[in-house]
Amino acid sequence: MSASPIRDQFAQTMLEVGAADSDLVVLVGDISHFKLQPFAQACPGRFYNIGICEPTMVSMAAGLAKVGLIPVAHTIAPFLLERSFEQIKLDFGYHQLGGNLITVGSAFDYANLGCTHHCYDDFALLGNLPGTQLFYPGSAVEFDTLFRQVYRRGRLNLFRLPAIAHQQTWNNDDIIPGKAILVQEGSDLTIITTGPHLTTALAAQDELRQKGFHPEIIYIHTIVPLDRDQLLASVQKTRRILVVEEHVFHGGLSSRVLELVRGIRDLQFSSLCLSNEFATHYGSYEDQCRRVGLTKEGILRHVLEKFSKN
Repeated sequence: MSASPIRDQFAQTMLEVGAADSDLVVLVGDISHFKLQPFAQACPGRFYNIGICEPTMVSMAAGLAKVGLIPVAHTIAPFLLERSFEQIKLDFGYHQLGGNLITVGSAFDYANLGCTHHCYDDFALLGNLPGTQLFYPGSAVEFDTLFRQVYRRGRLNLFRLPAIAHQQTWNNDDIIPGKAILVQEGSDLTIITTGPHLTTALAAQDELRQKGFHPEIIYIHTIVPLDRDQLLASVQKTRRILVVEEHVFHGGLSSRVLELVRGIRDLQFSSLCLSNEFATHYGSYEDQCRRVGLTKEGILRHVLEKFSKN
């Protein structure tokens, strides 16, 4: 897998924001430290590689927030979130502190390293902590724009950085925390997607039209808070909704959308997401996507199986 443009942008954003804001402090868990050397050199005393001591790193970040600094804690998702969840809950949540947790690895970006490096439930874990915001930027400009808008507003922010970016380009003015992006207008099927699978949804639209569907594609970069108004308007029009995401159903985008739309009458709902199981399969990221149906063909098959076309 080639270098992630979003991860490169993370390093560049830290450098630029850190140069302008002397309160920004970056802690890493023995990852991305080479990419962040420009920040370390430009901002001496504000970069720390804590090593593989992720719970300690979270507690240190909370301590920095307690004295008025703006912490960024960064490493692979399962180690920062699952391994350190108690420290996130108590040190940030209980004390109502703001900060920024920035992960790489997404759900199974580190597919070749197996289940120890997978994380399917990050939105569920963090989304249940009061006051937490969840972001899944699928492009470099999204991360840069979203981070600059929210990083010092006193909330706990999670940024999940995928290894693969979608290929769509947005203007900075189009990227607003909590606001969805209408990518393609349609009439009888709403596809809501996030992260790199915007590309997958767009790839499926021509064949869906050939089968008689006219999909409306909505892209979500902010899982919490969710753009209720735009999603409700679309679903009330189409009466069919498919959520496509790299996360288990419960606590992810799928369950949050279902909770939002469950009162709409005559609604057909389905989700193409990860099953709640330990993935013992090894292989590439693309292998994992094919295995769980997160492909163009998988979307087409899922729509034809789950939705009636009158």
